[in-house]
Amino acid sequence: MTAIRTVLGDLDPAELGVCDAHDHLFLRSPLLPGQELDDVAAAAAELVAFRAAGGQAVVQWTPYGMGRRAAELPRLARSSGLHLVAATGLHRAAHYDRLPGLDSLAELFITELTVGIGGDGPRAGLIKVAGGFHGLDEHARRTMTAAAAAHHATGAPIGVHHEVGTAATEVLDLLCGQLEVPPGSVLLGHLNRFPDERIHLELARSGAYLAFDGPSRANAATDWRLLDVLVALAEAGHGEQLLLGGDTVTAAARSSADGPGMPFLLTNLRPRIAAALGEETADLILRHNPARAFAADWKPVH
Repeated sequence: MTAIRTVLGDLDPAELGVCDAHDHLFLRSPLLPGQELDDVAAAAAELVAFRAAGGQAVVQWTPYGMGRRAAELPRLARSSGLHLVAATGLHRAAHYDRLPGLDSLAELFITELTVGIGGDGPRAGLIKVAGGFHGLDEHARRTMTAAAAAHHATGAPIGVHHEVGTAATEVLDLLCGQLEVPPGSVLLGHLNRFPDERIHLELARSGAYLAFDGPSRANAATDWRLLDVLVALAEAGHGEQLLLGGDTVTAAARSSADGPGMPFLLTNLRPRIAAALGEETADLILRHNPARAFAADWKPVH
């Protein structure tokens, strides 16, 4: 059965609704000291604000070992009335003081997708991996190899962090070329951080989903180029592959701290997209595309 795996169970994709396709409720990294997202009340308030703006679903891309607080997610889903999707997977090595054994990564990912995070928590519905800056190191290759094995075993989609938006072509060559993951199961993240229209069109022709996220990082070529990038891709016939996310990674970026936060997608970006491309395309990007991108034909694992 085709479904989106949320923290409260499998969901008919038609019920997902307006979706923040890439964000973080909880996150901890040695690269962001003192900026942890670790406050349950603040996470709950952000979800309330997003729902008040018209949001109905949030996909948390925080992977293994980065303070994702998976046990809190079902309660937050129930209290907010939003559909929440959790992630398994592994980020770049620099985000960890201690890494799990790389030889057992596929088994770890499969367990978190099918049994539950931590063995008794909610099941993940996404595998998060990461490339490097303009290339893939050995850690990235081994992590993506494990992610591909987990995809083939379960059907789960794979979301990719691209460092400053780079190395997406190399990721596709590895995941879809060598490791035979269908492009429609791959979500390429942070492409707004490297706003090269020619590369975006090349990536779109692969059939993968293209995620543009991070209005909390206005210094990273996000907002002021984002609309032009989306218009170019939609007008080239790739509107059905576009995704939007907030990618809130610090407490200061939350709406409750006067940052853009999750509601920004709907209060600021959506009206601009609708004005440029029409209400139908805005709804396509925020509602219908996530419903397809995060859906999988989940396979039983014995």
